[in-house]
Amino acid sequence: MDKEQLLTLAERCETAQKPDRALDADIYEALGYNVRRKPSHLVSRRAPAGGIYQQGSLWKALGTVSANIDVTITLLRQKAPDWSWSLQCLSEEDSTAFQALVAECSGNAMLGSLALCAAMLRAFARHGGAIRGRRPPAGSVERRFTES
Repeated sequence: MDKEQLLTLAERCETAQKPDRALDADIYEALGYNVRRKPSHLVSRRAPAGGIYQQGSLWKALGTVSANIDVTITLLRQKAPDWSWSLQCLSEEDSTAFQALVAECSGNAMLGSLALCAAMLRAFARHGGAIRGRRPPAGSVERRFTES
């Protein structure tokens, strides 16, 4: 995926109001996974959109990267294990938002997982799509979760 597509996907993460299975599939594809999408005629309330992805020769269920911070962190560790990241919750009287940093790129969203996805996608766009096996950006490994 090219830089503009990664940045557009990061913006989708920041403007999303809730988790989205179609967004999950798009994020997996942006990270280089082969995603097989569920046909639209099979999508229902009980069987939401999404799909399965291929890693090597095994097909696995598509993780809820837009809804689950643990899934997002797992993807980040798989694709860029040496990149630093942080996530913080910004609480105000009438709203809560999250801000994430990944390899010096930021993301802001209503959910921590979406903020982390946005920052991660921007980092891949900034660093030319660098993934595991390529040289990561300079910087120490830092993992933290803070609340303010």
